[in-house]
Amino acid sequence: MSEKQASHSKEQVSALALSAIGVVFGDIGTSPLYAIKEVFHGGLPTDALHVLGVLSLIFWSLTMVVTIKYATFIMRADNKGQGGIMALMALALKGSKDNPKRQTFIVTIGLLGASLFYGDSIITPAISVLSAVEGLQIIAPTLKHYILVITIVVLGILFVVQAKGTGKVGRMFSPIMIFWFATLGILGLINIVKAPGVLMAINPYYAVHLLLELGWKGFLIMGAVVLAITGAEALYADMGHFGLKPIRYAWFSFVFPALLLNYFGQGALLISNPAAIANPFYLLAPGWALYPMLILSTLATVIASQAVISGAFSVTRQAIQLGYCPRMNILHTSGDEMGQVYIPAVNWLLMVAVYILVLSFQSSSALASAYGIAVTGTMIVDTVLAFIVIQGLWQWNQATSVTFLSTFLVIDFLFLSSNSLKIPTGGWLPLVVGSVLFLIMTTWIKGKQLLARYLDEKRVLFEDLDDRLINHPLATVPGTAIYMARSVHGVPLVLLHNLEHNHVLHEKVIVLTIVTKEEPYVDEAHRVKIRAFGENRNFYRVKLYFGFQEEQDVRRALQLCCHEGLVIDQKTVSFFIGSERLSFRRKSPMPKWRRSLFRFLTHNSSSAIEYFKIPVERVIELGIRIEL
Repeated sequence: MSEKQASHSKEQVSALALSAIGVVFGDIGTSPLYAIKEVFHGGLPTDALHVLGVLSLIFWSLTMVVTIKYATFIMRADNKGQGGIMALMALALKGSKDNPKRQTFIVTIGLLGASLFYGDSIITPAISVLSAVEGLQIIAPTLKHYILVITIVVLGILFVVQAKGTGKVGRMFSPIMIFWFATLGILGLINIVKAPGVLMAINPYYAVHLLLELGWKGFLIMGAVVLAITGAEALYADMGHFGLKPIRYAWFSFVFPALLLNYFGQGALLISNPAAIANPFYLLAPGWALYPMLILSTLATVIASQAVISGAFSVTRQAIQLGYCPRMNILHTSGDEMGQVYIPAVNWLLMVAVYILVLSFQSSSALASAYGIAVTGTMIVDTVLAFIVIQGLWQWNQATSVTFLSTFLVIDFLFLSSNSLKIPTGGWLPLVVGSVLFLIMTTWIKGKQLLARYLDEKRVLFEDLDDRLINHPLATVPGTAIYMARSVHGVPLVLLHNLEHNHVLHEKVIVLTIVTKEEPYVDEAHRVKIRAFGENRNFYRVKLYFGFQEEQDVRRALQLCCHEGLVIDQKTVSFFIGSERLSFRRKSPMPKWRRSLFRFLTHNSSSAIEYFKIPVERVIELGIRIEL
């Protein structure tokens, strides 16, 4: 590599790192608003020894979980550059192809982690924006009655503008968040200079001493310490947008130091002024800067919320592509960035859930009692899946991989068990949300398996159909008929249904199946596979392969068939789609409550015509009754 190329490469990494600051670190970057305050919320004394102990716990939590576990280890597990729980699950499955039981386990815990992610997604916008607006209690106590109203308005605007896409707003994110982290660091540094002894908290002795001294109460405060590391998984989830090096560069060189300076600055403030525990974040700033800090904090929390909402859209889209949940209407909000999507159903459900949270809990302190358990559950899933990848794909030796698993599982379970004590006071909420979504996804998967088994039982091979047509020829009409098929084998029911009732055959018949690979992208060279059948080779089986991050546009993909020698005139082609009507046998293996849920999900899933971008004027739908 030449010196110029190396220089250009460094410039690209720097530019991407600056962009990543605006998107990736919003959640973890707004934690200083409430983390320290909540640790001391239970009445922990604010003397020097206890403050140093709390700071030491936060420092080592950020170091072990974010810096070592995610930034150093888990982010190495990229699926063609993509990260996140779905990508990690796909990697784990790839390394366990010969072990069906392990594959079932991987899918189960992967879906559980994804379900818990949604529980986190509804709490983050609520607690972040509320904690920022609560600065009014310090700045203008007379306006504290308007905190809920302002929070509702800000969140309402946030969800309404989702339909516009994040492209234009995203350009503003980086400068605001860079200024935010710079402000965090400067305010923290000013206070550290006044009490430099606070830096002794880097010594893990203070963390261990605090936990031993407090005993059971020390275990309890770990449930508040976890607030400092919420958003850690975003480093991995957003890797596909920015890349490994830029995210690591931004974390180690700017974000991590800024967060530490602010936390230690709040600790220095508490040592010199214990009464500042009322709101140590805002009281770091001088009086003249309080109103600007309120505006900046609100902007930062909106950006953090935006990142979580976008993450929910992304995870939902991946789950749909992989067949883990029903099709939904997905709108692409950018012609340039394929990752920018908007899912109306998810957006409005999130908005309703967030509003219910804000109006029910009414304060960030109350919401903190619900925050953490979903995050730590997802972290445990990440650790287990990473261990499977380490053993199955990377083939680390047993001692190293077990050391990785045991070290981080101990930390994760410590956080999870301490947060489990929050269940009666609000922690039940993300668990209920996660459980409902987990049941929906597992019901959908179970129903799809039964449907696949039914289709397999009814399967007719192309060779058998060809023999039948030779013995009982049908009238042939000009044109091309494309029959959409779920299965990659045999003749689809919709084709048999059409032949049985209409007794005509198009001169060219194509059976088309969409296959989603367990990787984010598929090269165009491997997009299409074509196989010809029939005495006159007028039957074709076409398989279109897509990655779970790609838009499944049938019209564009069929153009590639021309390069493979199969000419399709899209102006005259007819698409035949089966409109399935489900019923269940009395002795169906699916429980009764799941039957109703699966039927509801099937009937309310988005149309295949819209989802696969099929021209509606070329579609013929045929009703098919299926009994599972």
